Amino acid sequence: MSVRLAKGVRLLAGGHGSIMDLEMWIYLAKIAGALAGALISLVYLLPHTHREASSRFFIGVVSGLVFGGAVGTALAERFGIVGMLSAPEQMLMGSAAASLSAWWVLGALSRIAQRFGRGW
Repeated sequence: MSVRLAKGVRLLAGGHGSIMDLEMWIYLAKIAGALAGALISLVYLLPHTHREASSRFFIGVVSGLVFGGAVGTALAERFGIVGMLSAPEQMLMGSAAASLSAWWVLGALSRIAQRFGRGW
């Protein structure tokens, strides 16, 4: 049994470079993508309080871990690069994008709620 990693690259089950190694890299890529997305977002939309920062970071990381696979697949299909990326690369891209998006949405909703909350 073999698994296709990227165009022209295959990983054989068993021995050195096994399926377990691939799964480990996919999980590491998922974690790294989720953390990277959350940290990159911090630079662009700084939180006002420690509580806001911790909640937005937690939600960003969890979103990246949960939705990373689906977002990575959707993005790869949308851009037409499905066969060009390895599974860990696709997971890294998806986790970072999901984390980045969740961080921005939560931050924007928080700011909107603060503005409308003051006027009422």
